[in-house]
Amino acid sequence: MHFERLVIEAGDNTFTLDLHPRLTVIGGVGRIEREGLITELIGSLGAGRDGVHLELVADSGARFAVFRPRSSRHRVVDVDSALDVTSEFSDGDGRIDLLGRAGLDARSAREVMRFGQSDLVTTRERDLTIARLAQVNQNELWVAAEALRLAQRRLDDEAAAVGSSAEDAEVIERIEERHAEFEQAQAHLERYRKHTFVVSALAALGVVPAVLTLGLLAAVPLMVVAAASTLLSIHMWRKYDRAQVAEEEALAAAGAQSYLGFHLQRVNGLLSSDQARKRLMQASEEHREAQKRWQVIAGEVELNWALANRSEITSAVKLRQEVVSLGMTHGGTEAAEGERTAALAQAIVSRLNELRTLGPGGESFPALLDEPFAAVEDSITPSLVELLVRSSQHQQIVLFTEDDAVCQWARLEAMTGAIGLVEPAVSSQREAEVVQLPA
Repeated sequence: MHFERLVIEAGDNTFTLDLHPRLTVIGGVGRIEREGLITELIGSLGAGRDGVHLELVADSGARFAVFRPRSSRHRVVDVDSALDVTSEFSDGDGRIDLLGRAGLDARSAREVMRFGQSDLVTTRERDLTIARLAQVNQNELWVAAEALRLAQRRLDDEAAAVGSSAEDAEVIERIEERHAEFEQAQAHLERYRKHTFVVSALAALGVVPAVLTLGLLAAVPLMVVAAASTLLSIHMWRKYDRAQVAEEEALAAAGAQSYLGFHLQRVNGLLSSDQARKRLMQASEEHREAQKRWQVIAGEVELNWALANRSEITSAVKLRQEVVSLGMTHGGTEAAEGERTAALAQAIVSRLNELRTLGPGGESFPALLDEPFAAVEDSITPSLVELLVRSSQHQQIVLFTEDDAVCQWARLEAMTGAIGLVEPAVSSQREAEVVQLPA
């Protein structure tokens, strides 16, 4: 939906605010005035107070007028058919509440509809993830995604063929690795035990003759050799013991007491076919390699999440390209500045997207931008303003600003009819428009 006109009665005076269907710039207004206007615009969609009237257009094209006279009941009129449709917009208490139809109240609507400068730096984790994925090479990203998807499918198919699951393949592989390490440690231990036994025995036997013939000092090297052999044997034993414990832990995780029992007790005959086991191991290896490649490119982002949000990631890539291109046309924006512009643009577009599907039937709501570019570099602002113009093709935007440069730009654009401009400081000297409301 979008606003057409807001009318506020204050005693004998009537304030009228006409809004452009796409982008309206309200310039030259201070913080207090901005707060007041935003409150009235949001309030006019809620239960509303007496004397605040609203004309709006639904996404379907239907035009409605919400009248809140002080001395009679509030009502909604279908402008095109001149029919009273109040019952369609009333809540259980008989109040006209358009926000309630979208599951909002005044506070939650303000949080969603109003967008200020702080919102440009407090983007959600989801938006940051999309922005990060938009910066990587898209061909590599989606090739890796497809490779991982196919590897996952093959692993699932091979596991299902032997009556198991993909997780079982990882368990089997872990057990096989631990058993191989255990066997290697066992073989090393046996070999070193034989060697160290021989060396230690010879060294011990040589001590007595060495002492008798050459003296006590001659026995020291032989004693050192014996001690070193003993220490090496202890080290290999500890290595063997660690490998055995690791294998036992892997077997315990699979519910088996021993490696032999693991083979004998495989659930659903997983290892009944050595060929099936090899295929499953190969599929697991391919899946692990595809997973590593995906993590190098996308980090810890889940594949299914990336695929589910592919359209938004692609849109973010296009947005970055457009914004950086626009930046280059405004004084030659540097690469770092272009990236910052793209990040700010992504934050704005993300918020606008939220407002496009708030209603029960996917109804859009206007976006109220409250001096969002106050802390943004002057060289970046033009690109972001042009982004608002393009975005307003799909959604109404109301931009409140005190920025003289933005107001000057808006004066020129308003001459073409592409946007609307309201400058209360300029028009306050004009006679207020009097709106005739039906009795």
